[in-house]
Amino acid sequence: MKTRNKQPLSIYVHIPFCKRKCLYCDFLSAPACYQERESYVKALLREISMMADKCRDYQVISLFFGGGTPSLLSKSQMERIMKVVRKNYDLAENAEISMECNPATASFEKLKAYRESGINRLSIGLQSAYDKELKALGRIHNYRQFLQTYEDARKAGFTNINIDLMSALPGQTLVSYEDTLQKVMALHPEHISAYSLIIEEGTPFYDMELSLPDEDTERRMYHRTNTLLQKSGYSRYEISNFAKKGYECRHNLTYWTGIDYVGFGIGAASYFQGYRYKNISDISRYIEMCSCSFMPQEAPWHEERQLLTVEEKMEEFMFLGLRLKAGISEETFYETFQRNVDDVYPDVLKRLTEEGVLVRKNHRIYLSKKGTDVANYAMAQFLLN
Repeated sequence: MKTRNKQPLSIYVHIPFCKRKCLYCDFLSAPACYQERESYVKALLREISMMADKCRDYQVISLFFGGGTPSLLSKSQMERIMKVVRKNYDLAENAEISMECNPATASFEKLKAYRESGINRLSIGLQSAYDKELKALGRIHNYRQFLQTYEDARKAGFTNINIDLMSALPGQTLVSYEDTLQKVMALHPEHISAYSLIIEEGTPFYDMELSLPDEDTERRMYHRTNTLLQKSGYSRYEISNFAKKGYECRHNLTYWTGIDYVGFGIGAASYFQGYRYKNISDISRYIEMCSCSFMPQEAPWHEERQLLTVEEKMEEFMFLGLRLKAGISEETFYETFQRNVDDVYPDVLKRLTEEGVLVRKNHRIYLSKKGTDVANYAMAQFLLN
């Protein structure tokens, strides 16, 4: 198949199942029996197949299974999804194919089958190396299970592994967080994601009295993350993501650099051919709609469909690009929009630069060290312009 003139595309597949919701989780997920999961997978296969005609001019450079807990899927279910993707899409030979994994739902046999089906990058949700902190989060695994999963993943042939960590947890101290970092670095994963806990409305944590680290401790945790990981050979390429050279997450980079992506499954978001939309969140309706023998031109499970204006595209270019350590290229901004960035955002750029939040060098604009501490404030300025 000729791919020379094809545009890059990323695919996200949402697996909305988990054994039990974590106390901080506001993602679209819930427990379900095997038959419910099977009905969903069948609907998912239908949606993936139906979208294919619209993607003929694209080559898939990354495929990401997120959740929920994708590692709840059986070997057969994952193999069937991969088979349908390969049959209907131009999957690049070197495509990054990632799957999120909870240590309590993985076995060596399962991981080996996932690897053989084509999954080549595993993202393991550890969060903390302290069982007490894991229990406070409502996680269903312990540290010992994580170590076994990591060992099994290596034996199964995974050479690209990410470990997810969280800071500012209930009862967590700077000492315990640094110890978690040290334990993870000793395993030498290719990628580490380190996020600060955010208490979201609608989660059990939102209505609980929690003993959280103070703001100063949380900031010190962030800076220690940068210092320790960079000393160990990990480069911070995005606000919360660190990688060994050549192992930056290709899928996440598509979000931050404006490459088209399509999402499959309930609640999945897409940015495709200038439109932003997402799928309905009701799993029963989704399964019913995907089971229909006749489908209209526009998929009925899509909602909130919006054609972005040039101004909205410029805003996204700025605030998403500033998440990256390298920031944004003034030259790329001009090539994309035929306008100089200084003509579009003169006041914001001047103010943030004078405040020491932005750095401008070699025709690039990026957050300073001070700017990373107030990243949300800095990026919001481009939305308020």
